[in-house]
Amino acid sequence: MAKDLKTLQDEYRQLNKSCFILGASGETGKELLKQIVQSQLYSKVTVIGRRQLNFEDEAYKDVNQEVVDFEKLDEFSSAFQGHDVGFCCLGTTKAKSGEAGFIRVDHDYVLKSAQLAKAGGCQHFNLESSKGANKGSSFLYLRVKGEVEAEVEELGFERFSIFRPAVLMVDRVESRPGEWFTRKLLGPFSYFFPTAYSVPMTTLVQAMLNNAVLPSDKKVDLLENKAIHTLGKMGEEKKK
Repeated sequence: MAKDLKTLQDEYRQLNKSCFILGASGETGKELLKQIVQSQLYSKVTVIGRRQLNFEDEAYKDVNQEVVDFEKLDEFSSAFQGHDVGFCCLGTTKAKSGEAGFIRVDHDYVLKSAQLAKAGGCQHFNLESSKGANKGSSFLYLRVKGEVEAEVEELGFERFSIFRPAVLMVDRVESRPGEWFTRKLLGPFSYFFPTAYSVPMTTLVQAMLNNAVLPSDKKVDLLENKAIHTLGKMGEEKKK
C-alpha cells in the first residue's frame, strides 16, 4: 500500500462524506457507530432505525436520527437521501422472528433500504452478510443472505462491499443460547486458527471502516473472514 492508513483516513476526512447506519441498535451497528463517531471520518452521520436511540455520551450529540417504519419504507424515502456511504447491519434470527420474520428483515428490509439509498445518491453501500452466504444453499439462513447480496449487487452502486464474517465473538445483550455455545466451543480453535472460524466483532467493524478509506477500482468487494481479519488488524496495529 503506497500510503499508510492514517494518511488515507486524513484524505478521506477531507472529502466531507456523509454516511448512514442501518441496525445501529444491534451489536455490530452499535460498535460501528461508536467507532465512526470516534474516528470522525464522516462530516455527517445518520442513524436510520425503527425507534429513537438514547445517547448519554456528549460525543454523539451531532448524530442525526431518522425513525422509519420498515413495513412502509417508501413513505420514508427522504431518510435515505443525501448520503455518500451506507452501512447495513440489519439482521435477526429465525429463532427470534420466525422464518417469515427472518426473511422480511434480512432480505426485504435490506433490499428496500438499498434501493432507496441508491435512489438517494448513495455511492458506496456496505453490507454485513455471513460466511457461507450462497443463494443456492439448501439452508435458509445462508440462502437468504446470498440472495440479498446478489440483488443488492444488481442495483449498480458505484461500490458495493460485502462482509462475510464467520461466528462473531461478542457478548450480546440479546440472549442467543445457540450462538453463545458456539462461541464457547470455538474458543480454543480460534486461538490456534484465528482467521478460520470466528472474528471479534470489533475487528469486523474496524475492517469495514478501513475498507471504506482504501481506494478500490472494484465495483464489488467480497470480503471473506480472513480478509476481514487482515483489514481489521491494520487498525489495531496503528493503535498500539
